[in-house]
Amino acid sequence: MHAETHEEATPRRRTRRHDPNRRERIAQVAEELIAERGLEGLTHRAVAERADVSLSSTTYHFADREALIRAALERAADRFAAFVRQWASDHTGATPEAVAEALADSVMACLGEGRTAAVVEYELHVAALRRPELREAASLSAQTSIEAMTPLLGPVVAATIPPLMTGLCLHAMTAPVPPTREEVLTILTHALRPAL
Repeated sequence: MHAETHEEATPRRRTRRHDPNRRERIAQVAEELIAERGLEGLTHRAVAERADVSLSSTTYHFADREALIRAALERAADRFAAFVRQWASDHTGATPEAVAEALADSVMACLGEGRTAAVVEYELHVAALRRPELREAASLSAQTSIEAMTPLLGPVVAATIPPLMTGLCLHAMTAPVPPTREEVLTILTHALRPAL
């Protein structure tokens, strides 16, 4: 057997393409990992592997783990704000009964296609409990919801929606037997009664 040449023994470095969206992709992958593994599973190395970038790229864009967490939270908050504004626009002029029906559908979505986004949002809200620098971004979703719901339901009822939806979604996602849509709708209808 002959010895490997230096060229054969040295692994070839992958040529990296021009990647103007690298920072955004790294933040997206941070969200994905938080959804899959929780905050404990979020590391620069795991993000680099999933995003197919070098470890130095992740630390270039996000100096430490806290910066990754903050970026994921801000990304989730921005996405939710865009969603709830569109939701409110789509329901302009809807009756409170119709709003309750639509909110019940949103809770049930947390058990299906909306589960990943909900898990990320809740993981990052819990992170804000111990990280004061995250609290402004963490509160954005509630503020946006209240602003969007106020024209539909009035300021008092609108202010009850964010904590109510958080509780309903968390309960639905963690209960051994998730509530039915009818059960969720009953709770929402009762909560929205002042606007009915």
